Amino acid sequence: MTKPVTPHPTPPTAAANAPGARRPAVSARTPRRRGVFARMFAPRPVKAGESFGAPGQGPSLAISVVTVLVLLLLWVAITSSGMIKPLFLPGPRAIVEKFIQVATEGFAGSTLWEHTLASLYRVFGAFALACVTAIPVGILMGVSRIGRGVFDPPIEFYRPLPPLAYLPLVIIWFGIGEFSKVFLIYLAIFAPLAIAARAGVRSVSMEQIHAAYSMGASPRQIVMHVIVKSALPEIFTGMRIGIGVGWTTLVAAEMVAASSGLGFMVLNAAEFLASDIVIMGIIVIGFFAFGFDLIMRYLERVLVPWKGKV
Repeated sequence: MTKPVTPHPTPPTAAANAPGARRPAVSARTPRRRGVFARMFAPRPVKAGESFGAPGQGPSLAISVVTVLVLLLLWVAITSSGMIKPLFLPGPRAIVEKFIQVATEGFAGSTLWEHTLASLYRVFGAFALACVTAIPVGILMGVSRIGRGVFDPPIEFYRPLPPLAYLPLVIIWFGIGEFSKVFLIYLAIFAPLAIAARAGVRSVSMEQIHAAYSMGASPRQIVMHVIVKSALPEIFTGMRIGIGVGWTTLVAAEMVAASSGLGFMVLNAAEFLASDIVIMGIIVIGFFAFGFDLIMRYLERVLVPWKGKV
């Protein structure tokens, strides 16, 4: 009696690959499309050679725009609800109306454009003088022990002092004219810019200097083509910090015998409790300060493309 032959079960893979066999339908899930906010706040793809990415890498413009819009909406909500009186915090509409009024009719004997030009002249005039003098002094402090011994004590002595502390002395020496205002802002910008230039020089690697010497470079070529170029990122940072200090010192400089300027306008309006003009002046100062900072960032990307890559 012969046993019935039981056919071996066909493996699932073989059955699926058999000719004429019907393959099971593969359910392909369509990836969900991310929302607007998810795309705005998504990090940028990692570049080649950066397996784990760099700290802080990725665009932040969208986040900044959303932050500004949220602050504006919060400002409108607070002022519209009456939580704070307009005397202390006027609404955006009142600020815009006052901006148009001061731009056309003027305030304290000058229009908004005349106040702005006076302040720009003082701040950027002092900034230009500080760049011409503070950057060479900082480089000299970094490459020469004699220069460091001569300039380091006075700079470190007056750097922590607030401008209001030596404002009376500047007035006694130079009077209450335009020069004393520019000189006060110049002193405020000089110290951080010189220290930043010195820090940039001291951060140059010795390997680069030795490599340049081994190729026959002279000490002057070392300073101009190796040290100064390597110190440019720190110098640009010092320029950005210096111009910010200059704008903060502007109000102190325009406290004495000034007839025009944004700082003078803000102080004069504060005496009459005109908070709308005070806030308007603060916005104008912040606008020019932020615009100059954006210009410095762009110049830094163009002139110092090796920053963070060496």
